[in-house]
This record gives sequence, structure tokens and C-alpha cells, in this order.
Amino acid sequence: MNEIITNIIGYAAAVVGTSMMIPQVIKFVRTKRADDVSLFATILYFLNCVLWFAYGILIVAYPVILANGIALVISVVQLVLKKRYSGVGT
Repeated sequence: MNEIITNIIGYAAAVVGTSMMIPQVIKFVRTKRADDVSLFATILYFLNCVLWFAYGILIVAYPVILANGIALVISVVQLVLKKRYSGVGT
């Protein structure tokens, strides 16, 4: 029973943590602007995802691997959109 609860909490955290940056990506795409988002913060988010993804692999924690694998893709999209839309319209 404890393993089931642990997995539910792990996957719930994966969903919440992964979806946390999706609104920012949507905003980038809708407004075609990224000047108000820090490049440093975006790079830190990317590095955070890389480290947590590697950690998840090392300890074979599927919720951590899943969440940070998806978050890693989102962070790469953020970096691409940040590069594409920074300075547009100024």
C-alpha cells in the first residue's frame, strides 16, 4: 500500500512540476515576445531538468525520469523561443 501511495505522489508531482512552465511557453508563442523572461533563469531551469533527469536514471525512479525528461524538452523549447522572440518588435 505504501508503494502505491508513494507512486501516486511521485507521478502527481511529475505532472505538476512538468506543467509548471507550459503557460510560459504558451505566452511566448501567443505574444511572440520573450524579453520579460530572464535568459539566466531559463538556463538554470534547463540545468535543473538535466540534473534531476540524470539523478532519476541513476536511482531508477520512473516518476523523476518521466517528469524531468518532459520538462527537459519544455526547457529546450523555452530556450529556442527565448532566442527567437527576444528583441522582436523593439
